[in-house]
Amino acid sequence: MTLLRRSLFISLLICLGCVAQSTPPDLARKVEHQVRAFYNLPPEVKVTVGAITPTSDLPGYDSVAVKLDQEGKGKDYTFLLSKDRGTMLRVTKFDLNKDPYADLMSKIDVSGRPSRGAKSAKVLVVNFDDYECPFCSRMHQTLFPELLKEYGDRVTFIYKDYPLAEIHPWAIHAAIDAGCLAAQNGDAYWDFADYIHANKQEVDTEKTPGGRLEAVDKMAMLQGQKHNVDVAKLQSCLKAQNEDAVRASMKEADSLGVNATPTLFINGRKIDGAVPIDEVRATLDAALRDAGQPVPTHPPSAPTPASK
Repeated sequence: MTLLRRSLFISLLICLGCVAQSTPPDLARKVEHQVRAFYNLPPEVKVTVGAITPTSDLPGYDSVAVKLDQEGKGKDYTFLLSKDRGTMLRVTKFDLNKDPYADLMSKIDVSGRPSRGAKSAKVLVVNFDDYECPFCSRMHQTLFPELLKEYGDRVTFIYKDYPLAEIHPWAIHAAIDAGCLAAQNGDAYWDFADYIHANKQEVDTEKTPGGRLEAVDKMAMLQGQKHNVDVAKLQSCLKAQNEDAVRASMKEADSLGVNATPTLFINGRKIDGAVPIDEVRATLDAALRDAGQPVPTHPPSAPTPASK
């Protein structure tokens, strides 16, 4: 019995040695300084060094978790820490059994969203959009009608909402109005997106915040009437201004690393900003080839003006 108790006690000590250990303050400070210096982090980014845990990834090393937090948006990293605590490594491990593009696209919920182009195509373009963003308007004009004409028979286009409310005060309101139209008629939704991206100055020239919101509602009502939606139902939706769906889209975008608009995901390939049309074409073509689909013939690029 005594021998059994002793064996259990030794086993317990071994197990206790395998669990996470708190990082000593002086070591945590060293880790923080290295992370701040290497990534050139501004002072407002909070760096939290977590516990040290055993790892089998590399002999002679343990792992330590480091969290970076700025304005409530956190991101976790794992570093390898040598047993003698003299060296720290950042190693990226790739799972070759998983397609990173497909994995990313699986995290984007497009259920119920209106689409343009081919139905159920093998290439999906998801654009996180902001109706008040001038760069989004530029990208919208690139996608529609230009790229829709070239790829519309083999690519599906879907928009999701990422209004930058801190700098665009009527963007959430416009996204909600668009959603009210989408709930009844997909064509009304797309016509609203086309119109507001081409004519946002009609909203911006209103002198008061209330006037700008009224201008957005008027645009939505005009598209609703044009497409014969249930006007009473549309008016009720516009008045309610339920932000739940838009906020959920914003949260999803944050989880995907979106921090600006426009941001496109083309079968998992990310495009940040209103890039030139040739860059979007190249990404679309790469996605089509990967999907085993033919690439369309492109119009010749405009000649570059001769320098004087």
